[in-house]
Amino acid sequence: MSEEKKIFRIDEVKQHNNIKSAWIVVHNKIYDVTEFLEEHPGGEEVLLEQAGKDATEAFEDVGHSTDARDMQIEFYVGDLHPDDHFPEPSRSKFVSLGDGSNQSSGWSNWLVPGIVAFGVALLYRFYTSN
Repeated sequence: MSEEKKIFRIDEVKQHNNIKSAWIVVHNKIYDVTEFLEEHPGGEEVLLEQAGKDATEAFEDVGHSTDARDMQIEFYVGDLHPDDHFPEPSRSKFVSLGDGSNQSSGWSNWLVPGIVAFGVALLYRFYTSN
């Protein structure tokens, strides 16, 4: 048995903008974060500032961890109606914290540290050989 997705209009989401009922929109999905306000590591003010509106850019700009993204599931209440969808911000400006979306190759992440280590080893050998 599959559960039908709930669809909400932005006017309804806008009504949930206070400490008693705080909904945010992230990537056109709606989350009821009311119960999470006091637990949010950045403080409840951060969530209340975004309550009732699109928080996608603010959410992504912080660079939330994979664990934080997994936590979203428990607060999910439905989707934003397609007529009210917000445009997706450019992903190139978002910080990745190991969610698998990093496109740089593995060897380039080790190139600079490898060169530095090699230089330190050469200096060590030079100074200890005298």
